[in-house]
Amino acid sequence: MEAALRTLELTVRRRLDGLLQGNHLGLVPGPGTEPGEARPYQPGDDVRRMDWAVTARTTEPHIRETVADRELETWVLVDLSPSLDFGTAACEKRELAVAAVAAVAHLTQGGGNRVGALVSTGERTERVPARGGLAYARTLVRRIAETPRAPEGTRGDLAALLEQLRRPPRRRGLAVVVSDFLGPLDWERPLRALAARHDLLAVEVLDPRDVDLPEVGTVVLADPESGRQREVHATPLLRREFAAAAAAHRESVAAVLRRAGAGHLVLRTDSDWVADIVRFVVARKRNWSGGVV
Repeated sequence: MEAALRTLELTVRRRLDGLLQGNHLGLVPGPGTEPGEARPYQPGDDVRRMDWAVTARTTEPHIRETVADRELETWVLVDLSPSLDFGTAACEKRELAVAAVAAVAHLTQGGGNRVGALVSTGERTERVPARGGLAYARTLVRRIAETPRAPEGTRGDLAALLEQLRRPPRRRGLAVVVSDFLGPLDWERPLRALAARHDLLAVEVLDPRDVDLPEVGTVVLADPESGRQREVHATPLLRREFAAAAAAHRESVAAVLRRAGAGHLVLRTDSDWVADIVRFVVARKRNWSGGVV
């Protein structure tokens, strides 16, 4: 476990380092304190922000802009119900969920920021308090990775988890929900209530078998959260109907997240998840900067 987590951290740090630094805008008014770009002085500017070094070099008055880069408190809700103890490609969905937490912890740590977590397997729920520092981020990822699996037949409750994350109210910050979002969409209302106070990011973890059936003839389908099994013959018609139903559910999930105003990141066990995160973060940075990265 220790070697695997160290490899995961090196992968995340090597490929994601520097993506978000300086881009978190504070939630309180004010110009901020982090130094930004210098620009020519305009009448009405605060002379206390005069950049004398640039002024001396250019012989024209310049001031130094500042960037609002304040403390951010991030809470990660991690759904580790039995439906995530499954994977048919490079890894299990559970392992991909842990990787997503590691990426979030790395991208948001530093500058006095804090990260905490609410972890549930359906059988038990654990709250990890929000604290700062790289060592604590490592501890948080390790605790999530070492969370015992729930027995088959245990059903998760994402709506109840969202309510636990929302109450008691916390300071405004970032809320990250990591789940496969399978099952009924009864979690929309608490999700929208959570989004009303926090910036919200939903990380949807998928496996290829969540969206289509293999062409293998007879196959046994199992629901890990109810324990029910059914043997079916994967005919072309059944495979088309399964893919259509899965696509409809995925679109319903995406629509709910859009209505809540949440960012939506999809990670798949058969894909380069780090590249997917990089593309997502770069797109978000482009939006923050008005189209210029």
